[in-house]
Amino acid sequence: MGIITPSAPVILFVGMISGRTMLFDEVRRPLITRFGPVDLESPVYPWTHTTYYEKEMGPDLKRQFLFFKQPIPPDTLHEIKRFTNELEQRWVQTSPERNLRQINLDPGYLAPSKIVLATTKDYSHRIYLRDGIYAEVTLMYQGKSCAPLPHTYPDFRSENYIALFNEARRLL
Repeated sequence: MGIITPSAPVILFVGMISGRTMLFDEVRRPLITRFGPVDLESPVYPWTHTTYYEKEMGPDLKRQFLFFKQPIPPDTLHEIKRFTNELEQRWVQTSPERNLRQINLDPGYLAPSKIVLATTKDYSHRIYLRDGIYAEVTLMYQGKSCAPLPHTYPDFRSENYIALFNEARRLL
C-alpha cells in the first residue's frame, strides 16, 4: 500500500495572449496583487501557431508568460483558473453582435516533472479538477529538457517556449 503524502508546492505561471500588449501590464497588477511578485517574465512572443483566437481577438496576437515567486499548492489550480477567467471578463468589449475578448489568460504550474495547464474544455487527455476546470500535462521533463506530448499545443512545442520552461525549472 502506498503512503499518502501531501504534494509539494509548484511554481505558478500565467500565459497571456492579446493583440494589445499594453494589456499585459494592466493585467499584471491584479495578478501580482493576488499571487505576489513575478520571479521570471518571458519576452513578448508573436503568437502565430494557430488562428484559433483571431475571430474573437483579432490578428497580430502576442504572448507573454509570468512566473510567480511564491510557490502554490497544486490543488489550487482550479481556483486560479476561475480567477483568471474573471480577469478576462474585465476587458471584454461588448457589442450588439458579440462579445470580444481582449486578452486570454492561461494559468498553469511547473513541477519538477511536468508543466500543467488549466482549461475549461474537456477532452480525452484532460482530468477534471472541479468547478468546471480541467487540467492537462502539456510538457514533461525527460533527461535535461522538457518535451512535448502528442496533445501538446503547437506553441508549447516551439524552441522558445521549451527554452523558457527549462529556465523556469531551474528556479524551482
